[in-house]
Amino acid sequence: MPPTERRADEIESARRSVAAVWRIESARIVATLTRTVGDFALAEDLAQEALADALAQWPQTGVPSNPGAWLTSVAKRKAIDGWRRRERYDDRMAVIAHDLEAEERRATDESELPWDPDRIDDDVLRLVFVACHPVLSREARVALTLKVVGGLSSEEIARAFLVPTSTVQQRIVRAKKTLGAAKVPFAVPGREEFTERLGAVLGVLYLVFNEGHSASAGDDWMRPDLSREALRLGRVLAQLVPDEPEVHGLLALMELTAARFPARIDAQGDPVLLADQDRRRWDRAAIVRGRSALARSDELGRGRGAYALQAAIAECHDLAPSVDDTDWDRIVVLYEALGRLAPSPVVELNRAAAVAMADGPAAALEIVDGLAAGGALAGYRFLPATRGELLSRLGRTDEARAEFEAAARLTGNDRERRLLLDRAAELR
Repeated sequence: MPPTERRADEIESARRSVAAVWRIESARIVATLTRTVGDFALAEDLAQEALADALAQWPQTGVPSNPGAWLTSVAKRKAIDGWRRRERYDDRMAVIAHDLEAEERRATDESELPWDPDRIDDDVLRLVFVACHPVLSREARVALTLKVVGGLSSEEIARAFLVPTSTVQQRIVRAKKTLGAAKVPFAVPGREEFTERLGAVLGVLYLVFNEGHSASAGDDWMRPDLSREALRLGRVLAQLVPDEPEVHGLLALMELTAARFPARIDAQGDPVLLADQDRRRWDRAAIVRGRSALARSDELGRGRGAYALQAAIAECHDLAPSVDDTDWDRIVVLYEALGRLAPSPVVELNRAAAVAMADGPAAALEIVDGLAAGGALAGYRFLPATRGELLSRLGRTDEARAEFEAAARLTGNDRERRLLLDRAAELR
């Protein structure tokens, strides 16, 4: 191989290594730096500068045996250099320098992590709560979580949500400024606000997972990579707070739902609805993991929350050999429980779909018509889509066709639109 080609291969290999390390280690690196320098925004900037150094140096020197240690040490040195340039060689910088030297002495073989392994879980948990702080907008929480906790680049986040990269970058910059202006501490909230803040964290992961499960826009019906990222972060969170049942409930819901991903699209990328899926393609290992997470949630003995109830519904689907053999009566009961615990028109619409299977389309249509009259789901594409299915089963084909066409006008996803229009065409 010519030297120039070999050199290009080495650079590309180093870039892939940097990307892999960052995806895995970014949360711990940024969390450690935030604890050290006391400033989340500065910590993230230092980590990015260290990442740039890795991209420049690793092609020449090779990937170090402990790349996370390398990145953290480089970032800390940059903090020290920055304070020195600003003539702020104060007590804080002296402490950091002393800690860094001690770490390097302990890790001369690069085998020991440059952070306290007994504290790192706490640090990452603090980082998760900072990224999902309620002072930020929902969009900012999602972008910041995927960036600093998930290790995704701005370009990856932009592609996932079909927005310009500059939009994602602006959200992240504004989020960091907002956190600084609000003086958000790098800390896990006290017990009095822990549950509420944890709910915000779970909400971000659920939103990210759902966007991957059913893309709201674009040409792809699903974005599995986005759902897998939410699932990965859910597993991390379950390790960080093992005694919180709803964390395990959400993890169970994501695992049990993701188990059906292999059968949800065909070879052309078109949607395959539940009734038509080849259940032999479902991921049985994911089902086992999901059921284990749901069992763990139940073992904690505090009753099922909204995510655990949804996971139990997903479990019913995953265990059924076919749509007809599904325990629809149990699913209706679970939706009724969910509706009492977390009432919403979307939950009621989903209950109606289950009622259609358990008691017939006429009973379900009564529920759906009530939702339509209430107006709470105006503009929600699944309302006319569900009504179209019910009307079709009742033989009211003209009305059903109009509902499918209305649903097609409401969706921003190209493949979903084609599916709905095809369904309308079948009724002509």
